[in-house]
Amino acid sequence: MDDRTPPLLSVRGLRIAWGNQPVVHGVDFDVAPGEKVALVGESGSGKTVTALSLLRLLPDAQVQGEVRFDGQSLLTLPERALRGLRGDAVAYVFQEPMTALNPLYPVGEQIAEVLRLKRALLPREAWARAQQWLAQVGIDDAPRRARQYPHQLSGGQRQRAMIAMALAGEPRLLIADEPTTALDASLRLQILALLDDLQRRLGLAVLLITHDLNLVRRFADRVVVMERGRVVESGAVATVFRQPAHPYTRRLLDSRPTRDGLSDAHSATAPPNAPAVLSLERVRVAYRIPRPGWRGWFRSGAFCAVQDVTAQVAPGRTLGVVGESGSGKSTLALAALGLLPAEGRLRVMGRAWQGGAADRALRRDVQVVFQDPFSSLSPRLTVEQIVGEGLRVHAPDLPLRERRDRVVATLREVGLLPQGMSDADIAAWLQRYPHEFSGGQRQRIAIARALIVQPRLLVLDEPTSALDVTVQRQIIELLQRLQRERGLAYLLITHDVEVVWAMAHDVLVLRGGAVVEAGPAEQVLRAPRDPYTRQLLEAAGFAALAAA
Repeated sequence: MDDRTPPLLSVRGLRIAWGNQPVVHGVDFDVAPGEKVALVGESGSGKTVTALSLLRLLPDAQVQGEVRFDGQSLLTLPERALRGLRGDAVAYVFQEPMTALNPLYPVGEQIAEVLRLKRALLPREAWARAQQWLAQVGIDDAPRRARQYPHQLSGGQRQRAMIAMALAGEPRLLIADEPTTALDASLRLQILALLDDLQRRLGLAVLLITHDLNLVRRFADRVVVMERGRVVESGAVATVFRQPAHPYTRRLLDSRPTRDGLSDAHSATAPPNAPAVLSLERVRVAYRIPRPGWRGWFRSGAFCAVQDVTAQVAPGRTLGVVGESGSGKSTLALAALGLLPAEGRLRVMGRAWQGGAADRALRRDVQVVFQDPFSSLSPRLTVEQIVGEGLRVHAPDLPLRERRDRVVATLREVGLLPQGMSDADIAAWLQRYPHEFSGGQRQRIAIARALIVQPRLLVLDEPTSALDVTVQRQIIELLQRLQRERGLAYLLITHDVEVVWAMAHDVLVLRGGAVVEAGPAEQVLRAPRDPYTRQLLEAAGFAALAAA
């Protein structure tokens, strides 16, 4: 950025509060024309509310300071004039397109609406231009996709449609709030390349809100680091990443998962020749799908989501299953949990799933930890009820006092309920609800819920993808410790190669439901044989980590 060039966006002394509770304290930063600036920090650092406040999208908040866009004061601009800037001069790309897009309208119609309102195009012209924008952001068969609803598109396609909608107003500044968090590594790379290409071709300035430091390293020119509502460091990306000055920045950069203690074949609690906890032999899972035309009246078709998967998970070991969205990872996990019928030979503790009440004893041995703890924990149940639910099902005769003791002991095991709390404080803590906890605490509660029935196998479905990098590392270290102490077997489903590197002893790489590569994690990740595996590792920026 040339010091003589006036900034397109200038923020000075920005303060945000709700009532008597301040959340942002005197934030300063600039974005020059055509510049890419990343606003970085953990959840709760204030980066998203800072971005939303720029166009006064926080109606209940008290916002003070100075925000100038192209010389205009946005905090004092009349509402009518501000509405003209929103979606026109300044546009947003929100984090989760499935909730940001209207489910009742085709995506093409939603883009056309922007063109009618912001560019004053006639309906026919707006519809044609909407299709052009979809094609421009890399969506194939744009005329057909334009008529589809958000739920009919993949995650990457929905995010591209969101970007097309934001760009349809031809903005000068694009604010992208965690635009790739929900996407797998290759899709992240595609969206990143798309934003980079559009930024160069259209001369956009971009303000990127993210906690993904790998994304910042690849995309941004400058970085602004926020902690607890304050800017603690800013500067050129190369300088800040190479020589971070603030302890918080150093902590963020040092929070990548580490591969500790995985060279041992088994944990101390698992005998070396113990039988497999999970055994898969030529497992195949297929779905019935309607056939097009009149033939579908008489016979349905089939879609094979998983085909001929063979693997084993021994006690104290982790099998990491990686692949892009649609590769069959989650389908394989559901089959292992007995929630989908599977062909071939699938055994848990030497037993096959039979269905119904016959599986109750086996379900005690197999538990699951889901991706998003906020949606997987019932908002109507207290922590005590959530964690103790498994005991009510699998140990119904356990006295109430002993059940509570087990809940407390398990919560302490996962790093909650510190020693020294009084009985009254513990009782009050157990009556809290999920929304009263942070994301990392909720995931620890979800792990405690799974552990309390003393399972032998945990299915971990993207257990850290919804968490910040520092919290992600804490949860990984917790899972590593629990595996060593309990001899647990893990089936780890993820698209995050760094998490696989940190946790997995063995790896399966899936593509289109089939295994393209399998073997010990160090072999597969350090010296991949299949081009698809190499593509995944390159998309995740894994080479530097593996060499470290």
